[in-house]
Amino acid sequence: MDIEVARALHLLGAVVWVGGMFFMLASLRPAAAEVLEPPARVRLMHAAMRHFFAAATIAALFVLLSGATLLALAHREAGRSGLAFNMPLDWYAMIVLFFVMLAVFAHIRFVLFRRLSGAVATQSWPIAAAAIATIRWEVMLNLVIGVFIVVIVRLGGTA
Repeated sequence: MDIEVARALHLLGAVVWVGGMFFMLASLRPAAAEVLEPPARVRLMHAAMRHFFAAATIAALFVLLSGATLLALAHREAGRSGLAFNMPLDWYAMIVLFFVMLAVFAHIRFVLFRRLSGAVATQSWPIAAAAIATIRWEVMLNLVIGVFIVVIVRLGGTA
């Protein structure tokens, strides 16, 4: 894979993942709270999350695979130049934080969303609302980490 293609896929994956979280927290959730009654709001958020999780899964795969490709290309170029490959510190930070974000996303998707889905299926609106509230906090955590990664990249200037 070409380095520019890998960078583009990496950036697009991050934009979809981080931008989607921002949209859900800053726009969709408050708008749904303004105009929908609780059961309809829960059903909307459940459906929106189901669609977002499909896109975020693909985006996370893009970030993972393109990031691994960029790392391999940098390693190969260092070897071709006869230099030792020394990964910049901001890359280490991005990799660690990516896996933290991935773990949080997996918890949201496979534990909390499953709880929400069960509550929606049985129309247990208080349980569903509690699940959405917990999801909101974990999404907020991931959003903060994602924004921090963007800041690291911009300030580090090596990626």
